Amino acid sequence: MLIRMHRYYSKSIFLFLIMQPTFYFAIGFAMLTDYSISAMILLFIKTADIATKILLIEQVFKKRELTQELSLVLLAPINNFLPYMGLVLYPALIVLSLN
Repeated sequence: MLIRMHRYYSKSIFLFLIMQPTFYFAIGFAMLTDYSISAMILLFIKTADIATKILLIEQVFKKRELTQELSLVLLAPINNFLPYMGLVLYPALIVLSLN
């Protein structure tokens, strides 16, 4: 997954950002809910997610400097539940924002 994101990032930062549709959803949702706290939390989570991805791409592919801990984390298998965490987190924040 990191390799695919690096391909988009190396072509253009704008292409990389276009490939993040939930970020645009979070921005639009924050505007629709008049910047409620839950919508701002959702937007903050997505912003931190994108910033983390960019920093990770820079560290792995550009600088080629990996600490022992980071290399262990990147090689570790991902829990089966982790990719689906957004399916629980985002609807809960959306419901909280609409109330």
